[in-house]
Amino acid sequence: LSASAHAQNLYCCQDAASGRRNCGDTLPRECKGLAYKILDRAGNVVREVGPPLTAEQKAALQAEEEQKREREAALREQRRKDAALLETYSSVKDIDISLARAETELIKAMDLAEGRIKAAWQKRKKLESEAEFYKKGTLPPEIARGLRDSDDEIKAYSSVLTSKKADLERVRTKYAADQQRYLEILASGGLLNHPDAKRPTAPQK
Repeated sequence: LSASAHAQNLYCCQDAASGRRNCGDTLPRECKGLAYKILDRAGNVVREVGPPLTAEQKAALQAEEEQKREREAALREQRRKDAALLETYSSVKDIDISLARAETELIKAMDLAEGRIKAAWQKRKKLESEAEFYKKGTLPPEIARGLRDSDDEIKAYSSVLTSKKADLERVRTKYAADQQRYLEILASGGLLNHPDAKRPTAPQK
């Protein structure tokens, strides 16, 4: 309020305990901590001011504002991801092609690991057969070393195989999510000129 308007206004509050109305050219001492109204000299309400917030109300307001900031941040992040998705793929078919390429590479790695595991087992079985001749004697160092190496190789490539299987599941989940979101963007009209976007059908005459 301007200085001249400020001087022409009244500040009034209602004391709930006594029912008394307190007014003044400035906010009366009795109105501290209470809701009050600002009136012009004609008695018209210029502005209403609520009571100070309680600790619980302040906490609730702070929590609400924090949730709002989180929602806005999540929305910005989703927009960023959507923009990256649209820059990466020009069509739904591109997503399928990328998935097939990623699957091919992982399956090749899995086949290689399985082949190494199979070869290591064959080698170990051969060494086990040779070790049968030394049950009652000392096992030759090269056979003992060969058995240990075979076990290490089996363990290492089994770990690789497990890892690649997990990677394959993650890749399929990721591309499925990308495709679903891409279709959602198309369905929402985010890419009206996109060749994959569904065109509205003309009304039947």
